[in-house]
Amino acid sequence: MLDFSAVTSGSQTLADIAAGLTKTDLYQLTDETINVMQEIITDTVDADVTFVPLDPQANDTFGNSEEAALAWTLGHVVVHATASSEEAAALALVLARGLQVEGRSRYETPWESVTSIAQVRQRLEESRRMRKAMLDAWPDEPHLDTIMTYSFFPQAGELNAIGRFILGLYHDASHLDQMREIVHQASASRV
Repeated sequence: MLDFSAVTSGSQTLADIAAGLTKTDLYQLTDETINVMQEIITDTVDADVTFVPLDPQANDTFGNSEEAALAWTLGHVVVHATASSEEAAALALVLARGLQVEGRSRYETPWESVTSIAQVRQRLEESRRMRKAMLDAWPDEPHLDTIMTYSFFPQAGELNAIGRFILGLYHDASHLDQMREIVHQASASRV
């Protein structure tokens, strides 16, 4: 997996990290990320998926304002993270084709509908397949000179297709400790 600590600290941008990567690397990084998520949930049971953890830091500024302080369940975190990475892969495909990104390309499975560990595992594997399929759709010679920026996220830098793809992996990585903590609390509640 990529180490994003330099991005988090502000000493590097995602564009800096992307500069040394290839499309082939993105397949491997996708597998590594999904594999880590699958490892985190290895010993979980159905009840863990809907377990509501204690999360005093819950603050979703991008979602529904009525749910801003809602602690996320494991199912919620997984559908959110996978939706964000799939969007990153879709927008990376647009850039790889030499087109400018216009708007969002996001669908998030309703988290309330994910109630079993089988559904969580299926969602992760579906996301792996979808991300790789979007990489498969890149042209043989991607337009890596087509870039985009995010004014609200200066740590990104100027992102080409590879950079936009790893923004999704960065987002995944930002939820790994949250997944671990939910699994820990859920497991402890069963004892």
